Amino acid sequence: MTEVQPSFITPLVESDPRLVQFGRVSVAHQYTSSGTETVNYGNVHGLGIIAANRYEFDVIQPAYIQHNSAAADGFGDTTISAKARIVSGNAQHGNYIVSALLGHTFATGSYKNGALTDSFSPTVAAALGIKKRFDVESTLGGAMPTGKIAAQGRSIAWNALTQFHANPHVWLELENNATFYFSGSHDGKMQNFVTPAVFYVARRSSWKPTHPFWIVNGGMQIATSGFHTCNHNLIAETRLIF
Repeated sequence: MTEVQPSFITPLVESDPRLVQFGRVSVAHQYTSSGTETVNYGNVHGLGIIAANRYEFDVIQPAYIQHNSAAADGFGDTTISAKARIVSGNAQHGNYIVSALLGHTFATGSYKNGALTDSFSPTVAAALGIKKRFDVESTLGGAMPTGKIAAQGRSIAWNALTQFHANPHVWLELENNATFYFSGSHDGKMQNFVTPAVFYVARRSSWKPTHPFWIVNGGMQIATSGFHTCNHNLIAETRLIF
């Protein structure tokens, strides 16, 4: 894939426009708007497999959600998604990529830890490298439940970020994550997070693009909008890219 797409790093929150083969373990620790401490073991990440030159398929297992309150702990929903690389070029040929993604979430959550119905999430993602150390990326997508719209509503998510490749092992990132709500209990509202993150890439000195490598990374979503369902969402991850 390094011959046909940029060599960036997968963002902490935003979807990656590139095709990447990975195993990803993530834990999120946040405080709800009422001040309740919630821990999400899984955090909507899982396994991604490149199936062909232009396609990737992801399977995201149900996360386990610990509320630390009267709400019942339990497992969340299951998601599968497909990604298609529309057009791209590596560092010698423009250093850019545009992709389309389509996810389907199955309402498998227990004890009200998931959605009321299944939903689809179409997304367009793009990225551009600037010189040798910087890149900018953005995604635009939405959540479309298959039923009970009045209760669940719909949403549009717009994410934008910049990354800085500080040295061979360290990447720095600053994301902006905005969600706009339509219908449902949050109708007409918007929540926004600013998300700084850091990534450490562990790989040997003789590493080549065909070799696997580990990434350890973390960051925090900080609410900057008056309305927000959670705040100070600390995310810690480890990834195997293969």
